Amino acid sequence: MKKTYIISIIVIALVIIGVVLLIKAPTKPGQLDGFAQCLADKGTTFYGAFWCPNCQTQKVLFGRSVKLLPYIECSTPDGNKQLQICKDKGIKSYPTWEFPDGTRQSGELSLEVLRDKTGCELPTNQ
Repeated sequence: MKKTYIISIIVIALVIIGVVLLIKAPTKPGQLDGFAQCLADKGTTFYGAFWCPNCQTQKVLFGRSVKLLPYIECSTPDGNKQLQICKDKGIKSYPTWEFPDGTRQSGELSLEVLRDKTGCELPTNQ
């Protein structure tokens, strides 16, 4: 019984250490972190919905850098309605990109189109 107790304590300690290491482990930066951050800094906004396949494809272009995208989720959690923020902006389709000059483009956009619309630089080794 005492042996089982000690083993249980050791297993719990190892799990806690593993969780702490995962939380504290530095995440490798994404290749497009600077580009995605520039889009956000310039006031570009990406409107989409979690259930939208084109939105998911658009996000895949950014890889790990997706976390820095200026993304606004437009769908309610049940996927049946649009959130008020997107209604107020008049978003009708996904994905929709809104640019600093006030123009919008819907559909999947290439990184080069996003670069040209915003002036953000793409990394040379992409």
